[in-house]
Amino acid sequence: MPTLTIDGKTYEFEPGDKVLQFCLDHGVEVPHFCYHPALSVPANCRQCLVKAGTPMMDRETREPVLDDDGNPKINYFPKLMPSCALDATEGMVVHTQQDSEEVAEAQADNLEIMLVNHPLDCPICDQAGQCPLQIQAYKYGPEGSRFEFEKVHKPKRIQLGPNVVLDAERCINCTRCTRFTAEVTETHQLTIINRGDKNHPMTAPGETFDDAYSMCTTDICPVGALTEDYFRFKARVWEMSKTPSVSDFGGKGINVDLWVRNNEVLRITPRENLEVNEYWMPDAARLVYSTYNENRASGPMVAGRPTDWDAAFDAAADALRQSGAVLVFGSAFGTVEDNYLLGKLAAAVGAETPRYIARHDEGSGDGWLISDDPAPNTQGVERLGFSAVDAAMIGAQVEAADTVVVFQDDPVAAGVLDAAALEGKTVILFPTHTTNETLPLADVVLPVAMSVETIGTFVNEDGRAQMLRPAKMIRTANRSLMMSMGVGQGRPDRVGTPFDRWHDESKKVDCQPGWASIPAIAERLGRPMHYKTPRAVMAEAAEGHAALAGATHEAMGLLGVALETEAEPA
Repeated sequence: MPTLTIDGKTYEFEPGDKVLQFCLDHGVEVPHFCYHPALSVPANCRQCLVKAGTPMMDRETREPVLDDDGNPKINYFPKLMPSCALDATEGMVVHTQQDSEEVAEAQADNLEIMLVNHPLDCPICDQAGQCPLQIQAYKYGPEGSRFEFEKVHKPKRIQLGPNVVLDAERCINCTRCTRFTAEVTETHQLTIINRGDKNHPMTAPGETFDDAYSMCTTDICPVGALTEDYFRFKARVWEMSKTPSVSDFGGKGINVDLWVRNNEVLRITPRENLEVNEYWMPDAARLVYSTYNENRASGPMVAGRPTDWDAAFDAAADALRQSGAVLVFGSAFGTVEDNYLLGKLAAAVGAETPRYIARHDEGSGDGWLISDDPAPNTQGVERLGFSAVDAAMIGAQVEAADTVVVFQDDPVAAGVLDAAALEGKTVILFPTHTTNETLPLADVVLPVAMSVETIGTFVNEDGRAQMLRPAKMIRTANRSLMMSMGVGQGRPDRVGTPFDRWHDESKKVDCQPGWASIPAIAERLGRPMHYKTPRAVMAEAAEGHAALAGATHEAMGLLGVALETEAEPA
């Protein structure tokens, strides 16, 4: 393979590699602003300059010319080169700012020019603490500014669309946002207007930046020029914890980071996974953040009255023990682990394999990251052998049942059942929200943890198993949740004990993961399910179902694992 040398170290490379991306892939930091691996290369910020050259060749022999020490002489380019657009070639020698004072000075000069008209408003900027310009100015910029005149002023607080706000004074004209709308979503809703030091991104006159992925521009903006409207001035990044997890918005299984302060999800951003969502996520998948905090079902109830968890588990077990026929609803919104244990509970009481409520709506998605299926784990429950509710038969099945168990779903709101159909039945409900229309009909209510509060597995519509990690603390958190959250291990928003920084009991929902509450019921029925952790539950489910083979927590890691077999026939 061809080789190149970077700061004195030799590497092998693939033909076609660009120097900047090669450096980044191999842990060599080169500052940059306009470059993004998913976009075209404009080379307009000039921050990634490097000193580069190729071996001097003898024109007659076509062999490298050697110096007195026997090493090839290097013919350096007459000017510093933007590494983002520079193709790696055989024998090339590259010097970055780490190895060349000339390069370091050029990068510092470039940053000084960028900062001449940049406002000094880091203390009030939402990008502070995660701003590439702020970070690189500190690491590679000049010690101070020599500019003593009034800065150029541009439009501020411009509502480009429903979700994105522009502060044009902060813009450094990297053009990432305009290239995103031109090359990724192809809506062409943003362009650069005006000239010289007056230019900045803007929509066409009378147009609104309502791209379904508009907030992706705030992710790739290297300064605070574009910010998310819903998150403006909510919190500082250093005040929040950032937890890698998987979105429960639809069947695509978008990888996300969940940002939490005071035990509330305040922000959701995409997490890179080239096999699933690359670097992107739709606006709608971010705006679900409030559902994790508001109208949450909290605290168990029996016969409409609050009670403790032991009493609620006793009541649920008594109802199942005394029932002649039991009908169980699983959920494509619940994890594989929870549904697997629900299936075992159904078998323990003599019920059929649980069914789930399918919500797939052909054509409602966009063929990219907005799925036709709003449920995140349809593939997961089908691989457990669950089948969708049959609208023609469900009425008769409910009528024949004495007890109906509904896990993390709402058959009344979904239109699967009328409220009248559940009258006279014992209903055991595992809800997440008080807006659940089946809730008033329930005899036993056992609130269940949502995806941001539990450990578990979703299988996306492409058959990729991915692991959820808890970002919020619940009131009844057990050791598995505490360890997974890293409480006491440096979380910026530690929420584990009354001595921690952001402790607020009112923000903790009184609920339990399904993998904790379902075994508690089974124990009372004399059918114990002994699992130390949800990791053990998933390992057993993967071993017992060929369609889930290989889907262990260890194998999934941060990026998930592709499953080879199809869903099991119901």
